[in-house]
Amino acid sequence: MSSQTYLAYDYPLLSAFWTMLWFFLLIMWFILLFRIITDIFRDDRLSGWAKTGWLVFCVVLPFLGVFVYVIARGKNMGRREIAQARAQQEEFNAYIRETAAGGRPSSADELAKLSEIRDRGALTDEEFRRAKELVLTGHGPAEHSGSTARDPGR
Repeated sequence: MSSQTYLAYDYPLLSAFWTMLWFFLLIMWFILLFRIITDIFRDDRLSGWAKTGWLVFCVVLPFLGVFVYVIARGKNMGRREIAQARAQQEEFNAYIRETAAGGRPSSADELAKLSEIRDRGALTDEEFRRAKELVLTGHGPAEHSGSTARDPGR
C-alpha cells in the first residue's frame, strides 16, 4: 500500500477555519469589485474618460484601484444607489398609474358607445337616459349600461 490516505483529522480545525475565512474574503472582494464597477457605470456625472480611467485603474491594479475608489467616491455610492432605486420606483408607479388609467374608458368614450348602441335600436330612450346619467355622475361604467344593451328583454 504505497498511496497515502488522508483522513479528516489530518486537516486541523484551524486550517479549516482559515480556509473558510479566505473563501469568505474572496467572495466579499468580488462583491465589492462588482458594486464599484456598477457604480462607475451608474454615475451620470462622470464623463466617459473618467469612467474609463476608473475602470482601467480597478482592473489593472484591482486592490489599489478599489481602495482608492472607496476612499475617493465611496461616500456617494449609497446616495447614487438610493437615487437609482427611487427613480425605478417612480417609473414603476407612473407605469401603474398609466396602465390603470388607460384600462378604463373616459366618459366621452362611454357616451359614444351608448349613443351607438341606441342608434342600433338596442336601447330605448329611457334606458339611454338612465345609462347616460350613470356615466355622467361617475357611478356606472359602460359595462353596466352595456349589459342592459346586450339583454334588451330585461
